Order: sequence, then C-alpha cells, then structure tokens
Amino acid sequence: MSKPRIIVGISGASGFQYGMKALELLKPMDVEVHLVISKGAQLTRAMETDVPPGAAEALADIVHTPQNLGAAISSGSFQTVGMLVAPCSMSSLGAIAHGITENLLTRAADVVLKERRRLVLMVRETPLHLGHLRNMTAVTEMGGIIFPPVPALYHKPASVDAIVTHSVARALDLFGLPVAGMLRWGETPAEPPENG
Repeated sequence: MSKPRIIVGISGASGFQYGMKALELLKPMDVEVHLVISKGAQLTRAMETDVPPGAAEALADIVHTPQNLGAAISSGSFQTVGMLVAPCSMSSLGAIAHGITENLLTRAADVVLKERRRLVLMVRETPLHLGHLRNMTAVTEMGGIIFPPVPALYHKPASVDAIVTHSVARALDLFGLPVAGMLRWGETPAEPPENG
C-alpha cells in the first residue's frame, strides 16, 4: 500500500450524517477512502437530510456499488486499515454478526473480521432488545468494536454538527487517524495569540 486505505460503509440506520462527516474528516488526510453506501442509506439520506445525491460519493477516492461483490474490498488480499460503518443499522449488524454477506457492505465487514483488521460499527438504535445485544456481543467476540455515537458533552458542543464531528473523530481515532483540532478530555483549546 502506498498510503493507508480505509473502507467507509454507510447503512440505512438513521444518521447518514455520521457517514458524511467521516468522509469530510478523512478527505484532508493522506488516506485512500473506499466507500459503499447501502440502498437503505440512500433512502435515509433522501428522507432525513439535505445532502444531495452524489455528495457523499464525491468525497471518496473510490466508490463501490453495494451489489458489486467482486469489488476489491471483498477480498482479504486487498489491504486496508479496516472499516468504519457509520451509521450501522441493526440489519447490517445482524448480518455481520452471523456472517451473512449478501451485499458488499456486509461482505467487506466480514473480510475485515476474518483478516483480523479493525471493524468499527457506529450502531444506531434504541432501546435495544436481546437480539441486538447478542449480535453486538457476537461482533465483539469476533474482534469488532461496537461504537454507538453517544454524544460526549465535556467539550461543550455548540451545535449538532459539533456533536456528530466529535463522535466520528473518536471513531477515527480507533484506526490511528487523529482528526486535527479535536478537543480531548484533559486538554484545553489553544489560546488565541495576544495582540501586542
């Protein structure tokens, strides 16, 4: 790999904004971004956001259709640092937990697990029933990370975008991809220079 590659999956759970934010934060980094968006995610984008068709795809280096099970990201020989699914629907979680690879998003996640690479699922649902919890346990036992986008408030976010940005930045930390300017617990923002 000339530079690190990461797979971003966007599934049909509420919260297309999380996937969009991941793409925005990854854009200035020296990383090759492979994107797969499920059909359900496209419906969610249209119903819940003002994001125009094609805007997310324009932020990725390579876009794969969910039906293309022959894409590079469906093979373990194609090296990546892992995969972020943001958001991750309970349907996608269940498929990943049980090795059901009926589309490229779940196939790529399955490959990441079998190759022992980093899989981070920003699962979106509440409340949770026992089946959801068991699926989360199964993915965790296989080496995946369940990362619900639970808002952190210690940085005193001033907007919904700030909350989304912080959650996604923390998820990207798990791949060793730090987001510049993210406020962390125990750190204070840089003081503006004094006029002098």
